[in-house]
Amino acid sequence: MTVKKAIIPAAGFATRSLPATKAVPKEMLPLVDKPMIQYAVEEAVASGMKKVGIVTAAWKTAIERHFGPSPELEAFLRSKGKRDLLDDLKRVERLAEFSFILQPEPRGLGHAIAMGEEFAGGKPVAVLNPDTIYDGRVPCLRQLLEVFERKRATTVVLRKVGREGTKKYGVVKADKVSGRVYRISDLVEKPGPDKAPSDLAVRGRYVFTPGIFDALRQTPPGYGGEIQVTDAIRTLLEEEPVYGVLFEGRCFDAGETRGYLQATIHFARKRGWNG
Repeated sequence: MTVKKAIIPAAGFATRSLPATKAVPKEMLPLVDKPMIQYAVEEAVASGMKKVGIVTAAWKTAIERHFGPSPELEAFLRSKGKRDLLDDLKRVERLAEFSFILQPEPRGLGHAIAMGEEFAGGKPVAVLNPDTIYDGRVPCLRQLLEVFERKRATTVVLRKVGREGTKKYGVVKADKVSGRVYRISDLVEKPGPDKAPSDLAVRGRYVFTPGIFDALRQTPPGYGGEIQVTDAIRTLLEEEPVYGVLFEGRCFDAGETRGYLQATIHFARKRGWNG
């Protein structure tokens, strides 16, 4: 049950961020000095992941270029003696062993994860949404893995979102096991305040057992006509337990303008850019 692979879904149209993302992939928008998706990759690597599979679309070639070699640019930097910049580029390439998985059309987060089944290779796998940015003393994914390794069961991150926030995220019904750990008994996608079973939402980090892929195959399109991972986890609950971990640290929904600006200010201040 050791987890060494992470899937990062990055194939959507990012309609919440238009028009900025019409030509530039949302995942490549800069948060201070590096693209949004790099934060997710670095979190995965810091949590022990060795291989990263990025689910992408044909038009998002910038993502693969960012994590791959760039001989012309490297030659230019070398000729100008810009060794520090060259070393930074090479460090990004060496963060992990990257695979790029083409999703023919965006059909929801659940479908994007399903595209990574061959990459997962029958083993447990982590999933990180790149537009949900976490910052904590212990990486968010590492906090999940600590519970996954004890429980040997699918584990997801939870955040308190308030009653109004239940309109935006998948919300769980859950009982506290101990400390920040909950056992989940049900999930509902974007139920709203009147139907939400709690104010605890799943926010973009998952560690799945291989059973998730069978569950995804059984999952028809749901909210918004898309294959929702929330619905697949409900199916998984019929066969095995699912746990949630209340994250300690800061969380930013960088897929919307307000959260993106908050994340930019937060990380700029961490770097001492207070001007």
